[in-house]
Parts: sequence; C-alpha cells; structure tokens
Amino acid sequence: MVIAIALLSIDRIPIEVSSLAIIVLLVLSGLVTPREALSGFSSDTAIFIFTLLALTQGLSATGVMQIVGRRLLSLSRFNPRVFIVMMLVAVCAFSSVASNTAVTAAFLPVVTAASTQARVAPRRLLMPMAFSSMLGGTIFLFGTSTNLVVSAALEQVGLERIGFAELAPVGLPLAIVGIIAVLVLVWRFLPERGAEGGERTLTQREYVTEAVLTPGSRLVGKELRYVTEGLGIPVRGLVRDGVTLPPEPREVLVAQERLIIAGGLDDILRVKDLRSIGLSADLRIPEGQRQAYTLVEVSVPPTSALAGRSLRDIRFAERYGLVALAIHRHPTLQSTHQHLSLMGSLKGRDAMKNLPLAVGDLLLLGGPEKRVRELAGDEELTVLGSVEYQRPRYRRAVLSVCIFASTVVIAGLRITSPAIAGLAGLVVMVAVGCVDTRTAFRVDWRVVIMIGALLTLGLAMEKNGVGEFLAQGVIPLVGVVGPRGVLCVLMIATVLLSVPMSNQAAALIMLPVGIHAALDMGLDPRAFAMGICLAASYSFLTPLEPSAALVYGPGRYRFRDFLRVGTPLSVLMLALLTVAVPLVWPFTSA
Repeated sequence: MVIAIALLSIDRIPIEVSSLAIIVLLVLSGLVTPREALSGFSSDTAIFIFTLLALTQGLSATGVMQIVGRRLLSLSRFNPRVFIVMMLVAVCAFSSVASNTAVTAAFLPVVTAASTQARVAPRRLLMPMAFSSMLGGTIFLFGTSTNLVVSAALEQVGLERIGFAELAPVGLPLAIVGIIAVLVLVWRFLPERGAEGGERTLTQREYVTEAVLTPGSRLVGKELRYVTEGLGIPVRGLVRDGVTLPPEPREVLVAQERLIIAGGLDDILRVKDLRSIGLSADLRIPEGQRQAYTLVEVSVPPTSALAGRSLRDIRFAERYGLVALAIHRHPTLQSTHQHLSLMGSLKGRDAMKNLPLAVGDLLLLGGPEKRVRELAGDEELTVLGSVEYQRPRYRRAVLSVCIFASTVVIAGLRITSPAIAGLAGLVVMVAVGCVDTRTAFRVDWRVVIMIGALLTLGLAMEKNGVGEFLAQGVIPLVGVVGPRGVLCVLMIATVLLSVPMSNQAAALIMLPVGIHAALDMGLDPRAFAMGICLAASYSFLTPLEPSAALVYGPGRYRFRDFLRVGTPLSVLMLALLTVAVPLVWPFTSA
C-alpha cells in the first residue's frame, strides 16, 4: 500500500503506468493470483464507469450542456449575480449524474464569455464552477467514479452497494452550502490579480472573420446588442453596401446581415456552433459535409507566393480543397502599415475572399482530412497544427438526454447489470447518430485503468488483513474523541491522502480501515464507509483534481489560490459531514 501511494504520488510517472505497476507488484509478491489481479478490469464498476464517460461524450456531442449554458448566458446582461448562481446550480445538477470533468469543460467557454459581459474577472467564476461540479458529484451514485468504486468495494466485503439516491440526504444540502460558501470565500480571499501583484493579462491571438445571418435566422429584427451581449459574440462592425459600419448596440439586424467578428479561436468556433448565424465561408459548405471537416491552422511564410494576393485571386478553394474561415494578422503589422489593417480591408460581400494576404498571416482552414494532410507538402503554407472541433448535433440533443436518463434509471434501479445497461445505452446512442464511435471512445482511459487497478488493490488489502491491522491503530482514539471523532479523523486522512493521489485511490485505501475500525468498536460500518466516500470528493486543497486542473490556466490561478479558498471550504465540509453522516447512517443499526 505504501508503494502504491508513492507511485500514485509521483507526477513524472503517468497514472496508468503506476496503476499497472501496482497490479504487477501484487502478483509478483504473491498477494493476489493473476485471475484476482485482472478481476478489477472485468468488474461491473469498471465497465459501467467507461460507458458513463462515453455517454457523457454523447451529451457533449449533441450540445446539451452548451444549449443550457447559452440560455444562462443571456442572464449575464440583465443580472450578473443571478447568472452566477444559476450557472453554478446548472453545473452542479449536470455533475450529479455525468462526469464532472466533462461538465466543467463544456461550461468553460460559456463562463469565460459571460465574465466579460458581467464585468467580472474569470478567476472569480471559474474556480466556483469547478468546485460546484465536484460538489454535484456527491448527490447521486453516478455523479463521480469515486462513489462507484466505493460501492463496488462495499459489495466485495459483504455490505450492500450504495443506492442511487442514498447519498442525496447529505450530498444535496452540503452541495447547496458548499456553493454559497465558495462564492463567499472566492470574493473574500481571491483578489483581482492586478491588486495582488500587477500581473499582466495574458494576451490571446485574435482572429478576424466574416459572419452572416442564416436564412430564417431568429436574429432578424433584433438589436445588435442581443448578439454582442446576449450571445457574447465580439462583433466589430456591420458590412452594408460595401461600407463597414460601427457596431451600434441598438442597430436592428436585417436578413442576410453581414458582421465582422474579431475574437479568440474559441469565439470563432462558438459562432460555428450557432444556428442563426454562421461563418460566411463555412455556410458555403453543404450541411452534410461540415460534420466530417477537419480544422487546421496555417501560416504564410516569407517565401510564399501567396503574399500580396487574395484568396479569390489564387482560387484558394479550388486549389487546396479547403475554405479559409478566419485570419489573424499581428497587431504590430497592422498598426505600422495602415493598408494592412484587417478592419479597414474587410469590405463588401465575401470580404474574406478579397483580402490580400500578408507574410506572417495565420489562417484557420476547414476541409476534408485528406486535403489537410496534403498541406504538409505545400511550400506556400506552413501547417501549425490541427484544431480540435466537432460541430454539435443539436437535432439529437433531446434524444441523447432520453437515452442517458434511461440508462441511469435502469442502472440505478438495477433492472439489469449496470455494465449491461451502460453498454446498451452506448450502443443505442451511437446507432441513432448522437455521437460517432471515434468521439464516444475518446474517454480518459487512464481513469478506467486506474480504477481497475485500485479495485484489485482493495481486494488485496481485504484478503491480507491490512484494513484490520491499520484499524487497530485507530481504536485507542475512541476513548478520547468518541465514534464521531474517529470518523472525523478517518475523513481528514482521506482528504489529505487525496492531495498526492486520486480521490478514488484515497477512498479505497481508507475504506477497509474505516470498516474494520467500526466493527472493532461494535458499530455499523456503513456510516464510516459513507463518510469516507463523501470526504474523498471534498478535497479542494489543490488544483490536481481534473475539474480544477481545467480552470487552472484560463483563470490564471496560482497554487496558493486553491489553498486560500479550498482549505476553509474543505474544513467546513468535513465539519458538516461529522455532524450529518451519523444522522443519516446511525452508528448503531436498529
């Protein structure tokens, strides 16, 4: 167990390698048989966790979370505080049944865009969002893989599995308290970056593109501010009769309105997701072919013959089989050479096609993967790298929600094996076109491998009496602090162990200790098992948890920022757990 903790704590060793090394060591030391060593990978829990991650990919591919996020985004221009609360509630709700990492990733661009409209620094919103997703995972059984592996471990030792909503009486009220607490702590202990050291804001590469309202667009007749403020799209101008007009917020949009958009790559990709507005170049591609298109960034090198010529002049689409969706030109180049200003050059219909290229320009191109690969041998353009993007399948959003919900209900009611329910849901979601197989299987396999290995480690600990051995060291505390004190000590140890290693690993290592400590005291072990399970998800001390890691860079956080906010939040959650757990799961069974 000590070697396992050490391996899982070393950042330089990939977690999947550490997990497999643990299995090998357990077999070589004779603690488990080869059949037992591989039993974790064939367990219901490991298979169901894989299918749950894949089903979450289906929700993301159909834009379910993005749709909810955009509906909430409109609140930010009316009442920023209401938006923040509703956003955290939505993140918490999604995370109660889906992967909290996937939920955080889906809401990340929405929250970033809303922070600009609400005039709130992103670092004041992103950390609460990540913590809210972690809190949501404690409400239902399927909210986080930690709950599932603890449930499987309980069955291994002869105890009942965790019920679908068994955690809710404690998890739901603590999630509400936690969301309120994290908002207060962030605004109290997390100052604006400028007030703390004058750190310069990280600049983002700005792309410029031309967009147009699609036929039958719901934006026709609405004021421009509905697009800029409501949807968070950075519009820099309107093109009418060959003249670029300033973006007046109260300007009423007309059919086929053309807009000049200037923003980061995320902003450009977000416009591709919308149905009432689209990139001019993108709309020339048949709807059925856009799904299969690959995006790539290229630059115009100094030796390129394309410099000084427009995309129309060189018949770019015919020559390369690709379309130019957006362009980035270095700000210094635009400021020193007036004729190279992008905003001044984009005029008239199909302005992008008539724009002369300059050395150093970066183009965002879209087209078939075969054509993108052929660019590698082209001397006129330098390929910088591909851009991860897949257009959401909005038309199947409701269908994907129904499939996901049906799978969760069937697995929760144990009408059949959770693994079979998950596999069936995944097959149906792929068969009806909610998600393709490539995207569905783009799950974090490291998590699946780690869970399979940890279940084997838990089996070895139980088989060889490790839990009973360690529990003997806890028993003397009973006379000093009582059963609640022992529970609190075990939960604190779980939280501290989750800092160098994963939440799942910390829970599985402490679970046998808690169960045997309860049995030695003559108490019901379920209270200790539930406390350890919940405590493993309440470790907010570092940005090492996947959801927190996602917001670490975009929020420009420092490691100590998580200590400032996460330490008091973890202490509060542990104190409430110490009180709440024995009330829901009494120490003495009736």
